[in-house]
Amino acid sequence: MSLKKSIIIIILILLVDQISKLYIKTHFALGDEYIVFHWFRIYFVENDGMAWGTKLSDFTSFISERTAKIALTVFRIIAIVGIGYWLVEATRNRSPKVLIIAIALIFAGALGNIIDSVFYAILFNDSYGQVATFLPLEGGYDGILHGRVVDMLYFPLWKGYLPEWLPLYGGKFFTFFEPVFNVADMAISTGFIMLLVFNKKAFPKK
Repeated sequence: MSLKKSIIIIILILLVDQISKLYIKTHFALGDEYIVFHWFRIYFVENDGMAWGTKLSDFTSFISERTAKIALTVFRIIAIVGIGYWLVEATRNRSPKVLIIAIALIFAGALGNIIDSVFYAILFNDSYGQVATFLPLEGGYDGILHGRVVDMLYFPLWKGYLPEWLPLYGGKFFTFFEPVFNVADMAISTGFIMLLVFNKKAFPKK
């Protein structure tokens, strides 16, 4: 698979990801919800940290949240440079198609979320209690590198109380699937799943 084809995949994913985020950001206030089906909803939340909303400052008490946010964004940028290099080398070495597609998906997803983290704070004002404005006259809600990732895809497939006999969680209210995510997250997850499921095809032994 050529580098040109992998770039087309990346561009398509980025377009879908960013268009969906721009629409949500300019049409929904934070916490707004639109029920498509009872098991699928558009629910606008913003993620200021890593996966599942985890923040770097949660693990390091000696570092402030703002410093941790910059460190996380810089790490993401460095990581995506490495992923990009991996993609170029994989196409140059004529690696298996499944490997190149997986890397392209991970790269596109990572880049999509990096765009939010780097630029959204200066492109939009706050979404708290209002619909955000693109390029507001008063400026964005924060500085560069301090943007929050826009999430909106919510699949509460089942909600209810767990059986009492279950250890630790018995009798507690539980939602499956609770995390809210975006198109970029889907691309990253799909890429990693492909590498796990098709591991032998992606990394054949010579």
